[in-house]
Amino acid sequence: MARRPSGRGGWEWSRTAQTRRTMLEAAREVFCAHGFADAAISEVVERAGSSVGSLYHHFGGKTELFLALWEEHEGAHEKAATASVAEAKKAGVDDPVELFIAGARAFLAGSWERRDLARLFMDGDGPPGFDLMRRTRRRDWVRQNAVLLALGGEAIDRLTVAVLTTVIGEAGREVATSEDEAEAQEIMDAAIELIRRFDRAAAS
Repeated sequence: MARRPSGRGGWEWSRTAQTRRTMLEAAREVFCAHGFADAAISEVVERAGSSVGSLYHHFGGKTELFLALWEEHEGAHEKAATASVAEAKKAGVDDPVELFIAGARAFLAGSWERRDLARLFMDGDGPPGFDLMRRTRRRDWVRQNAVLLALGGEAIDRLTVAVLTTVIGEAGREVATSEDEAEAQEIMDAAIELIRRFDRAAAS
């Protein structure tokens, strides 16, 4: 049985969280159907059963609502990848490339599970400054992968990390636009095989 929040403050927090969740779900439907530019706040609040005033109170506006969806999507990617890498380490995996692959598989799986959002964010139809935010996030992703792959700071190392990160990013795009799960799985397997081939070639 779910534990009820204690006290008035607990109930208020619960209602606020539920309101935000309902708005995000409605925004996901509207943005994915129309894109950012053509999405109407009025349709979001209608689907959410809320009001424009409530939406602006919780998110500040259309741009902030879009970015909240993006942050949640990216956070889900990071959480899944981190958990997969931790699980692989717990199972005794210590090869950096195999740990990278564990994280990559989680990322690609998320690209299929949330393919509507993946397609939305890859289309380039976002608020002003969104492209810069995506580039900044990608640089952070490259740095995280450099640590995971235990590579140094030489030019060849930096290029290796950039190439492998790009492979996973592009594979994620292909996965998100796949016709069905079987095709998506083929792309995931191909991406992992490509990483392993790259690793073998670099080691030879």
